[in-house]
Amino acid sequence: MNATDPSLIIRLAWEDRTTFEEIEERTGLTEPQVIAIMRRELKPSSFRLWRKRVSGRVTKHRKLLERHLSAIRTDDEA
Repeated sequence: MNATDPSLIIRLAWEDRTTFEEIEERTGLTEPQVIAIMRRELKPSSFRLWRKRVSGRVTKHRKLLERHLSAIRTDDEA
C-alpha cells in the first residue's frame, strides 16, 4: 500500500486524530486534494457525512487543535 493509495487516504481522513497536516506530511496531498479524493471515492451520502463531521473539527486542523489545547490549559490554570 503506497502513500497515495485511496484506501489509505480515506482511512486517514476518517480518523479524528489525524490532522490534514499529518496526511500531507505522510502522503504529500493537500487538504483540497484529500477532499477531492474523498468526493471521488465515497458515495455522495458518505462524502456529505464525512464533510459534516470534519468541518470545523478541531482535531482535523493542527492550528485549531493547538489553539484549543492552549485555551484548555489557560482555563485549567485559572
